[in-house]
Amino acid sequence: MIRLLLDLALTHIAGRGRQTAVSVLGVALGVGFSIAMAALMQGSQNDLIDTLVTEYPHVTVSVDTRKPRPQPASDVFDAAAYSGLRPRDDRRGILNPAAVESALRSWVPGRVSGTLALQATARYGGSDVGVQVIGIDPDRYVTVAPLADNMVQGRVADLKATASRIIMGDGVAEKLGASVGSTVTLSSSQGIARRFKVVGIFNSGVSAEDDVMVYVFLKNAQTLAEQSSAISDIRVSLDDPYQADAVADRIERTVALDAKSWQEANQSLLEAIFVRNVIMYTVVGAILLVAGFGIFNIVSTITHEKARDIAILKSLGFRAADMRRLFLLEGLAMGTVGSVLGWALGFALTMVLGSIRFEVKAEVEMTHLPVTVDWTHYALAAVFAMASAAIAGYLPARRAASLNPVDIIRGAT
Repeated sequence: MIRLLLDLALTHIAGRGRQTAVSVLGVALGVGFSIAMAALMQGSQNDLIDTLVTEYPHVTVSVDTRKPRPQPASDVFDAAAYSGLRPRDDRRGILNPAAVESALRSWVPGRVSGTLALQATARYGGSDVGVQVIGIDPDRYVTVAPLADNMVQGRVADLKATASRIIMGDGVAEKLGASVGSTVTLSSSQGIARRFKVVGIFNSGVSAEDDVMVYVFLKNAQTLAEQSSAISDIRVSLDDPYQADAVADRIERTVALDAKSWQEANQSLLEAIFVRNVIMYTVVGAILLVAGFGIFNIVSTITHEKARDIAILKSLGFRAADMRRLFLLEGLAMGTVGSVLGWALGFALTMVLGSIRFEVKAEVEMTHLPVTVDWTHYALAAVFAMASAAIAGYLPARRAASLNPVDIIRGAT
């Protein structure tokens, strides 16, 4: 029976070739462009998250400065109110950093490296540039950050030489007009000035880092900051970046320091990505729903034109349920063909978008449109298309099933 109904459905839609082609093309365009749009948006999302995971620490441990320390009055009085309290700056940084790092290395499923960050002014050839100085232990820092992979000149290990040496972002080097071998003067806010030889230049692809960041040996940074043996934060790189929240919570419980995961640090950005995805799938659903109106139109037309055929079929013993299946099959058949053609169109558009090359240097440097071929997008597009086709075919199918064959035949004669 199903095969007979399918043959009848194909015969009906083939009889209106032009209208059928337009309806199928509408579905194909909806599916194809929705797949291409999803591939582009998913690709940009994956590219952004990869940058967050690779360029930034998975967990950053620092002295808690997000809220003031508990006040003594709170221990004495049940009700105490404060106003205008601010966190106190503590230039000592993390106290007893060696013990804290050792404790973290004993259980953290990843790598740990202490750093000291401070603001300074870099001077070379009459040019002054404000920079962020990061003091590092080169051997340990390369295990928590991709600095070694981002080097375009020199090596990270060159920082360990006896003389004061510096690695800078290519944006800083361009502003100063410096290059490898140049001698740059760093002046900290404490009034300490030291001369450093440029031994390397890096490019992370993140302008916010390349334009302001420089790296020196940890001891040299401590000298500039007048903070002997101090570190400002501990950077943690995990084997599984998505365990960052759990690891950060445990760090706060065990060492009583502020631990911030990369998800928490970029919470607003991740929420924006979620909202963007909701909007994307809403738009995709709307596109395919509009495409379904073309199917509704042609199935409705066929139902009207084939009223006599419906009467004859029902008089031969076909039930109302068979009529519903017949016209529902017609809508699903056009939805299926449109989905297959849309898959091909979507894949072609994705490849074309991925092949476009350009250079944009904004917050994150881009050289091409990031696209991701994910078969989930194809499945979702097909499901949306088939659902639209089913809805478009169901309404005329219900009308066809309700027709009285006696009234139709009597009216036709």
